Amino acid sequence: MGQGSEPICPLCLRRIPPDARQSLHHLVPRLKGGKGGPVVLLHQICHSEIHARFTEAELARELNTVEKLRAHPDMAKFLAWVAKRPPTFHSRSAGGRRKR
Repeated sequence: MGQGSEPICPLCLRRIPPDARQSLHHLVPRLKGGKGGPVVLLHQICHSEIHARFTEAELARELNTVEKLRAHPDMAKFLAWVAKRPPTFHSRSAGGRRKR
């Protein structure tokens, strides 16, 4: 499988190779009615950052699209930083503990 067929993370816009840590993000959190709703494949580090920075309520109410997530100043700063890392880069989220 060549690089052209690898999915692209819609947040950081880096490719997601098969050996990269990755996960599905519900654009509307499952706990807020998003079960069965739209999901996007993200790098695990991008997904972790979302949940470290925002509550489920914020995600459901205000940040329920990739465009809104990318436009948020806190995420934009993170995405500019992570975009310079290799596609398989992973570390613990800088955002701290998961918000509820």
